[in-house]
Amino acid sequence: MMNEYNNCRLCPRNCGIDRELMKGACGVTGTLKVSRAALHMWEEPCISGEEGSGTVFFAGCSLGCVYCQNQAISRGKSGKEIPVERLTEIFLELEAQGANNINLVTGDHYLPTIGIAVEAARKQGITIPFLLNTSSYLHVDTLKRMEGLIDIYLPDMKYIRDEDAVRYSRAPGYPDVAKAAIAEMVRQQPECIFRQKTPDSNAILQKGVVIRHLLLPGQLIQAKLIVSYLYRTYGDSVYLSLMNQYTPDHELLAEQFPEIDRKVTEQEYRSLIEYAADLGVTRGFMQEGEAADESFIPEFDCRGV
Repeated sequence: MMNEYNNCRLCPRNCGIDRELMKGACGVTGTLKVSRAALHMWEEPCISGEEGSGTVFFAGCSLGCVYCQNQAISRGKSGKEIPVERLTEIFLELEAQGANNINLVTGDHYLPTIGIAVEAARKQGITIPFLLNTSSYLHVDTLKRMEGLIDIYLPDMKYIRDEDAVRYSRAPGYPDVAKAAIAEMVRQQPECIFRQKTPDSNAILQKGVVIRHLLLPGQLIQAKLIVSYLYRTYGDSVYLSLMNQYTPDHELLAEQFPEIDRKVTEQEYRSLIEYAADLGVTRGFMQEGEAADESFIPEFDCRGV
């Protein structure tokens, strides 16, 4: 699997760069670079639970959204290079800390190596689920290689209109790529299965697919089209997570992208939630209160790496 970095085509950028020698379109080489590994309390309740999700934040990203809230790592500038053996150790350490799962955040461009680490951790007795937290901008063939290794998929569906994918992520074809990727995830994990530790605790997801959409300012129509597509395609076999935590970076957006240089309004988000409910969506998550707060973004200080 490791040779897949030599002529890298793991994502639709198909850059063909030898990532053993230089950085690919994702901004990183084929050597694992991790920015943080710690318990995270701010995922959906069925993922974080009371104990937390064992998040491993990987440096780099194949998508590169202009509004990215994790730019400290997504541009590949922050993080520590580690061998695959250390990644396996991190998984086991997070389980020992009480994590409900191992949450692989933006690890798409490292999946060949991550697969090796997951297999090694399972041989060493890890029992908690592995979760791929992904932009959905990756090839179906790349996902197929992870079958049997990933228990939970947590994909984004960012756009359903190609012009927006091009403007905000420089990713022509994203809607079709994401639709195909999510279909493969649902094929692998067609049913959401939960486990409840105690009668009073949150039910924790063990297998399945939770699809996220981050509402952008002025993009309510697109958000509704995405919700409609997902519900009509998958019904109650998946959970939808509709998010209002968009936090604009005024310095980056003001000049070139003024239309998204603001927070989402209460009215915009309420309209999306009401639309989903009217469609019949019952398996879903919404965010309450002021979620668009920078305190939800952790420090990428190589903690736990």
